[in-house]
Amino acid sequence: MKFMFNATGLPLQDLMIGASVYFPPIFKAFVTGFILWLVVHRLLRDGIYSGEIWHPLLMDLSLFTLCVCLAFVMLIAW
Repeated sequence: MKFMFNATGLPLQDLMIGASVYFPPIFKAFVTGFILWLVVHRLLRDGIYSGEIWHPLLMDLSLFTLCVCLAFVMLIAW
C-alpha cells in the first residue's frame, strides 16, 4: 500500500491528523467522571466543608473516584 499524500512545503508538516488521535476508555471515563464530580461536588460542598466530616479532602477524593468509576460503567453500558 502506497501513501500518496505529500506534505512537503506545507507548514506544520508534523501535525497529527485529528482522526488518528486515540483516546483510550480510561481517559474518556476520567473526563466524564470529572464533569460528573463537578456537579456532585457543587451540590454537596456545603455539607462536606461544614465540619461534620473529619477530612473534607478525602471525601472529595472518594467522590471523585466514585464518579470516575460510575462514568466507566456508563461507558461500558453504552
